[in-house]
Amino acid sequence: MAEKKLSKAALGKSFRNWYYGNLTCFSQEHMQTFGYLCSMLPLVEELYDTPEEQKDALMTYSAFFNTEPQLGALVVGITAGLEEAKANGEAIDADAINGIRAGLMGPVAGLGDSLVVGTLIPILLGIGLGLSTDGSPLGAIFYIVVWNLLMFFGMKFAYDKGYELGGKAVESLVGPTAQALRDSIVMVGTVVIGAVAATWVSISCSPNLTLPGGTTFQSTLDGIFPGLLSMVFTVFCWWLMTKKKLSPVVTMLILVAIAFVGVLVGFFDPALSY
Repeated sequence: MAEKKLSKAALGKSFRNWYYGNLTCFSQEHMQTFGYLCSMLPLVEELYDTPEEQKDALMTYSAFFNTEPQLGALVVGITAGLEEAKANGEAIDADAINGIRAGLMGPVAGLGDSLVVGTLIPILLGIGLGLSTDGSPLGAIFYIVVWNLLMFFGMKFAYDKGYELGGKAVESLVGPTAQALRDSIVMVGTVVIGAVAATWVSISCSPNLTLPGGTTFQSTLDGIFPGLLSMVFTVFCWWLMTKKKLSPVVTMLILVAIAFVGVLVGFFDPALSY
C-alpha cells in the first residue's frame, strides 16, 4: 500500500479552520474542542477512505481541549503529523495522540498567555494609543493590520513546525523511551494545571468565623496549609468529573449550591455591600 501523505491543500485548509475557527461553538464545557475538530476534519477526510474510519479518527479529537489559540497552532500541527503517521500504520494510537494533546495544552497556554496576551498585545496597544493621541484613526489601523499579519504568519509558522515535529517525533513515540516521554509530557501538563489552579482558584471562609481566642478560622487554615480550601474544591471538581462522570455544567451547579448553603450558614462571606 502506498504511503499516505497529506497534501498542501488539506494542511492549508486545516490551518485556516484553526486560524478562523479555534473558538467554534465555544462553551465552558467544551472550550476549543469543536474548533480542533474543524481543523482536523480536512486531514481525516484525506487520510481515511471510509466514513467509519473517519469517524473513529475524529473521536480522538472530541476530548476536551483548551489552550492559547495562537501558539496552540503548534499543537494542532503536531497532531496532524501524528495522525498522518497513524494512518500509515505506525505504532501511534489515539491514546498517544490524546496524551500529547492534553500534556501540551497547559504549558503552551502558559507560554502563549505570557508572550502574546501579556507582552505582545500590550506593546501593540501602547503603540496604537500613542498614534491616536490626537484622535487619529492611525492607531486603530496600525493595531488591526499589524496584529493580523503577526498572528497569521506566526500561527502558520507554528503550525508548519508542529507538523514537521509530529512526523519526526514518531520514532521517539514508538521506541523504547516512548512511555517515559509520554509520561513526562503529561506530568509537565499536570504541574502547569496545578499551578494555574493555585493561582486562579481563590476560596476562603468568612472573616466573621472565629475560634476561641479571637483568631479567625481562615487564618488557622492558612497556618496549617495555605490555600487548603482552594485545593479541596479543585480536587472535589476533579473527582466529580473523572470518577462520577458529571459534566462541567452539573459540577458548576453543585458548586453554586454549596456556595449558597455556605453563605446561608455563615461559612462563606458573599462580600456584598449596599
